[in-house]
Amino acid sequence: MTAPIEADGPTYCETLESEVLAGRPLIIASNRGPVTFQTAGDGSLQAQRNSGGLVTALLGLCTHSPATWVACPASEADASWREGGILLPDSEHIVETSHATSLLHLRFLTPASEAYDGYYNVIANPLLWFLQHSMWDVPRAPIIGQNTWQAWRHGYVAVNQQFARAIANDLRSARALSTAGPARSVDRPLVMFQDYHLYLAPRFLRSQLRGQQRPAMLHFTHIPWPGPDYWRILPPAMRLAVLDGLCASDILGFQTREDAQNFIRTCEALLPGAHVNFKRGRIWFRNHSTHVRDFPISIDVAALRQTAASAEVTAHRTPLEEMIGDRRLILRIDRMDPSKNIVRGFQAFEELLAHHPEYQRRVVFIAVLVPSRLGVDEYQAYLDELMAAAGRVNARFGASDWEPVRLLVGDDYVRGVAALQLYDVLLVNAIADGMNLVAKEGPIVNKRDGVLILSERAGARQQLEPGAIVISPCDVWATSEALHQALSMPDAERAERSARLRWIIEREDIRDWLCRQLATVKELNL
Repeated sequence: MTAPIEADGPTYCETLESEVLAGRPLIIASNRGPVTFQTAGDGSLQAQRNSGGLVTALLGLCTHSPATWVACPASEADASWREGGILLPDSEHIVETSHATSLLHLRFLTPASEAYDGYYNVIANPLLWFLQHSMWDVPRAPIIGQNTWQAWRHGYVAVNQQFARAIANDLRSARALSTAGPARSVDRPLVMFQDYHLYLAPRFLRSQLRGQQRPAMLHFTHIPWPGPDYWRILPPAMRLAVLDGLCASDILGFQTREDAQNFIRTCEALLPGAHVNFKRGRIWFRNHSTHVRDFPISIDVAALRQTAASAEVTAHRTPLEEMIGDRRLILRIDRMDPSKNIVRGFQAFEELLAHHPEYQRRVVFIAVLVPSRLGVDEYQAYLDELMAAAGRVNARFGASDWEPVRLLVGDDYVRGVAALQLYDVLLVNAIADGMNLVAKEGPIVNKRDGVLILSERAGARQQLEPGAIVISPCDVWATSEALHQALSMPDAERAERSARLRWIIEREDIRDWLCRQLATVKELNL
């Protein structure tokens, strides 16, 4: 694991960004762009910056370099806008410009609707997502048939090729490449690929630029990477293409040490011709060296605290406090995704109330749930299942003046922050999670020295285990006992654990995540 940046981190990171980027062309590629356009009443296009620390951190790099961001459109307005320059001030409102001196050049690709559907809704989600979260019921699914192969060839492969062509054209038009030149130049571009949507793009980009000086390429995978046995679910041609595509990168970033080691193990077992070095975190394949590292992603601590102090959060907190009353609060905040293990969380709460009746009427479990991918059959079925599980708890234990489980459904980030301020116990029991940023957001804003119960299969465990109660996500009984431990924990221990978590998260924030990657670029002289 790359060491976290120490106390002088912010100053060091600013220096590192200037030194590593130093005006070199920068291209960021992701499925979703940093902004989303909407059509205003007068017919003009209005852009809104997308939320989240990842966008904030990556956009921060654009102040040092001539930068381009390549993405797929998220709206019809995105597709109609196509490309151009945008200025990105500190606020979330975007200033559009046609001047060459704009901060960021944004390019939306325009894949055919059928190609995008195959790329996103068949291959990326659910095939790769379910595989990497170990969620397939293998005796029954997935069923990889002709439609899957068509989605692979004409969707996932085609869209990744489209990304590679667009990036190659951007590099050529910027005159960032030459047919001859030094192996390392301050003008050598840096391309940063994001996530499982773009596993094939690095190899396609190398092929596009054959005979030219290639950019430094970094690919970061935000979701878990399972071991080689699970990758055998994919047909050989698919998994070979994924591994070959990723090994065209110079640096591969993963969330945890285990993910990074699993990738090397997968290449050792399933990529013929690959030579691996676990100690150095390196793979030699097709006369190219790929360096594998873990860079645990995190949150923008300062921005989160600013949001938590806002009038909007205060307004949302009042009805939540009325809902809780004088009871203790168990909280979870999740997308409605089977990987989040919401049903077992309700089952564990049911066990708690059955075996520790002293908590009846004295505890409320609030689940803040964000709808996700309800067009996918597995997600719709899971929604029905979790609603039934919550209803069963309420039917068994509820009273006229007490509803044990309260479901708050909707995508409302501000309400989520308000809820995080109030929990006594935060339950994060995911079956598999690349990181789980809620586990990091909670300790930063919580006002009650709340206790974090954390799945051993969440990426956040690597950093947060010293301050959390760690549980096996499938062990409902142990989870119920962890809830009891958290609710009965002495105040002094609660305060000590909470302070320890805040210290870790503040030290290893979103800036540290980005800084570690740039430090690796510098270390490898890329």
